Amino acid sequence: MHDLATNSSATIRTIAVDDLHGSVADPLLESMNFLNEVTTRYPDAISFAPGRPYEGLFDVASITEYLDAYLAHLRADGRTEDEVRTLMFQYGRTKGQIHGLIAETLAHDEGIRVDPEAIVVTVGAQEGMFLALRALSAGPDDVLLASSPCYIGLSGAARLLDIPVVPVPEGEHGPDPEAVRAAARRVAASGRRVRACYVVPDFANPSGASMPTDARRRLLDVAAAEDFLILEDNPYGFFGGDLEPRPTLKALDPDGSVVYLGSFCKTCFPGARLGYVVADQRVRRRDGSHGLLADELAKIKSMITVNTPSLSQAVIGGALLRCGCRLRAANTETAAFYRANLAAVQRDLERHFPPAARAELGLSWNRPDGGFFTVLTVPFTADEAALERSAQEFGVLWTPMAAFLPPGAGHDRLRLSSSYLTPDQLREGTTRLAAFLRAEAAHNPSPPKGRTT
Repeated sequence: MHDLATNSSATIRTIAVDDLHGSVADPLLESMNFLNEVTTRYPDAISFAPGRPYEGLFDVASITEYLDAYLAHLRADGRTEDEVRTLMFQYGRTKGQIHGLIAETLAHDEGIRVDPEAIVVTVGAQEGMFLALRALSAGPDDVLLASSPCYIGLSGAARLLDIPVVPVPEGEHGPDPEAVRAAARRVAASGRRVRACYVVPDFANPSGASMPTDARRRLLDVAAAEDFLILEDNPYGFFGGDLEPRPTLKALDPDGSVVYLGSFCKTCFPGARLGYVVADQRVRRRDGSHGLLADELAKIKSMITVNTPSLSQAVIGGALLRCGCRLRAANTETAAFYRANLAAVQRDLERHFPPAARAELGLSWNRPDGGFFTVLTVPFTADEAALERSAQEFGVLWTPMAAFLPPGAGHDRLRLSSSYLTPDQLREGTTRLAAFLRAEAAHNPSPPKGRTT
């Protein structure tokens, strides 16, 4: 038998990293590799790092139930057994099979009413971001605005596509529409063109910030006045506190300024890898005809993933059918779990660091009203070396915020995700984290005084 291990590296061609696309050596991508590896290196550590759903909410038996429900739906819709077999086993329609069910769900849950043909079913929301960015960036002078800190999947996709990202600093309540306007005008004054602005209006990753309804309306006004689209990403909208759900930007959208990115990773389960894009904007073609932006995105998708797996669509389609295409109601128990976990983290931080203690240490944190994430500002450099110390010596993991911000920013902040752990793990995890924070602060020669939350 041929032993691959005997191959000498001298016989294998070597490629200089400078001959590869610059993204492969980008610190952003390298940081994500590090974070993935450190989690596996310390399996006994309590991890506040992953923004994953809690696995205790999943039931393996539901997969076959959902699949059966979707197959029954196809047959009730008049499909023959040959047609059902083809739909399940063959390459499928590029734009997706369950677009009608998604459109019905959006109407029930968000008040978003769109033609099902304006929906492209994607391999996770990540593919949707990639498709939208690729389609909207027509030339080297096209620019993307993004609320900062920014979800790393979006900034990574832009880096892979060589699309410049101009950060718009995020406040306590998300991006300020006037700051977005000012950034767009600076871009225009430099001879470039803003094509879109990426925002997560509800409980953003990584900051947890949410936009008030009035700010959402003003952002739509800015987009219309400055002639750019909004990429609205909404993975966490169901997981708010006791407040009434805020309307999505897309639901408020009067003139087609919003391309809406959705996902079933948090509301159903991430293993299906299913997302979608609502792109109902009209496209005027060179021959004078008109079509939907969704059709143009599908052309790009056909060269990347060809189609979204039919089995994943069937399982998620069945989940939608089982809940009457009302996912918000179906996620009531899940939302309550995440709400309790977020409250537990906030309560435990307060218990370990009452006002006088955190003022003395120079420690603070935000208080999101929903979602998965809390951000701590700390009196030391929260980098990969600090994370290694935290894992080795204290058995607790978190995420450095620097990866979500422009170079040189965010080194005094870290993100905690409360979604993936049980209440007991959260309690023990915050105890370990508190010990780590105190130890790091003790080694900081001049911690800032008087910082308040």
